[in-house]
Amino acid sequence: MSTQLTALAISCTLKPSPAESSTDLLGSQILAALAEHGVTGELARAVDHVISPGVEADMGGDDEWPTLRKKVLDADILVLLTPTWMGQHSSIAQRVLERLDAELSETDDAGRPILFDKVAIAGIVGNEDGAHHIAAILFQSLNDVGYSVPAQASVYWNGEAMHTVDFKDLDETPEKVAQATATAARNAAHLAGALKTQGYPAE
Repeated sequence: MSTQLTALAISCTLKPSPAESSTDLLGSQILAALAEHGVTGELARAVDHVISPGVEADMGGDDEWPTLRKKVLDADILVLLTPTWMGQHSSIAQRVLERLDAELSETDDAGRPILFDKVAIAGIVGNEDGAHHIAAILFQSLNDVGYSVPAQASVYWNGEAMHTVDFKDLDETPEKVAQATATAARNAAHLAGALKTQGYPAE
């Protein structure tokens, strides 16, 4: 792909660094798959940053969201990753979505929402059901603020319910997860490249 694309993966694990995280692992695998299509990226663990509650771009004080926000705005592809707790996305993921709400009022030079022409992938891990429900919430929220969702852009792993084996504990990534990762990355890179070449029209 001739157009240089970038990606930001935001891991919404509840575990601060340096604890091992299944959510981070899945994010790293998605970034690696994107790299095969010429997409450069980085992973940020949201819980390592002070993300104040609110729906403004900058809540002031010790709020560190503005630093992450700049990376979000600079990236062509956002990979939003969350663990599953009680069948829901994490509280950290909800905080990130709430902060992205501020972008609804931001527009570019053509008067379009500032997140138009950007693409989203969802990544979900957990030892309980809920992945489809969580993907629906993430995609609806991200699409609301302007992101486009490629075909088959959710990647998830559900472990056996009530057991202690996590995604990071597996000897190898299950074939179906690897296939889903490859498909999501390929489709996201394709759509992001198309939108970067010819974005959505202004009014």
